[in-house]
Amino acid sequence: MPVAATLFDPVTVAGLALRNRTVMSPMTRRFSPGGIPTAEVAAYYVRRAEAGVGAIITEGVAIDHPVAVDHADIPIFYGDALPVWRDIAAQVKAAGAAFIPQLWHVGGHRSLTETPPSPDLPSVSPSGIYQPGAPFGEPATERQIADIIAAYARSARAALEIGADGIEIHGAHGYLIDQFLWAPTNARTDRYGGDFQRRLTFATEVVRACRRATTASFPILFRFSQFKQVDYSARLFATPEDLAAFLEPLVDAGVDIFDCSQRRFWDAEFGGSDLNLAGWTRKLGGRPVMTVGSVGLGSDVVASLREGQDISEASALDRLETLLARGDFDLVGIGRALLADPQWVAKVQNGQNDQLVGFSRAALQTLS
Repeated sequence: MPVAATLFDPVTVAGLALRNRTVMSPMTRRFSPGGIPTAEVAAYYVRRAEAGVGAIITEGVAIDHPVAVDHADIPIFYGDALPVWRDIAAQVKAAGAAFIPQLWHVGGHRSLTETPPSPDLPSVSPSGIYQPGAPFGEPATERQIADIIAAYARSARAALEIGADGIEIHGAHGYLIDQFLWAPTNARTDRYGGDFQRRLTFATEVVRACRRATTASFPILFRFSQFKQVDYSARLFATPEDLAAFLEPLVDAGVDIFDCSQRRFWDAEFGGSDLNLAGWTRKLGGRPVMTVGSVGLGSDVVASLREGQDISEASALDRLETLLARGDFDLVGIGRALLADPQWVAKVQNGQNDQLVGFSRAALQTLS
């Protein structure tokens, strides 16, 4: 079955009507001085919308909390930035794509930065641990946790009010929500720590707060992963049963779509099946899913970045086409390939795969 019969069909997912199944995956850029997106940031998103992307998920944006992010040029999603985001949302939607901000709190990751925003304030994490064997600071108090949950809700409400088509909650890659989920970074003994279901409490409370702050029909996406920035071999779920126990409470809390982040989308997640993480999530969770992980690249982007290599070649999409056609996932997140080539979607749709631009580290230095 040709790619055009699946990847580029219009689709409605969780009430979100999209012109095709392609999604710009969130990628941190750090081009917003003082947290305010510039005209160049707006143009960066609009170029991809004009080239046919179905939905734009923004880079991670700081929720309304003073220690949410670790760099002053990461955009914020509150205060003076909101009128700018309103305009960006309108431009992206006018170009035919849905607009979805990714709400972000880095938690203990901020402790690794020498001069983060609000440098006089301590970083916040579940247990004062960012990575195993590297303690810092004090565990978050329940009051601090409540304040952060309220901050997520305020930014979710702001997304609704500026005309966004939904939100994504970043619960992956070892940032704050994932720090609560992962046992090596959560040593709490209160209701936010202990067995996996208790470690999941913070995530479900964030989702419920965002749902209360918006509407029943406002799509909430939730990104999760097995791997962490500090441990690419980490696994939250050893079995499908573990994954199911994670998904059910989040569905009950209000997640509409799961963004399933893998290093390589083509990798099977559990033995005995060729389903990837998104495929298993769709099967077990009963909700629409997005696959992501080196889509359109000839090799694993994470490994290439760690080794300082470029990925000059673009990959064939045969495997992606097969998995999508058989219904393993609903949406396809494209990250580095789309960062390097704003016209990626248009070129693939028009059969111009020989004209695709491969990813290079130099692409991270500009807003092409």
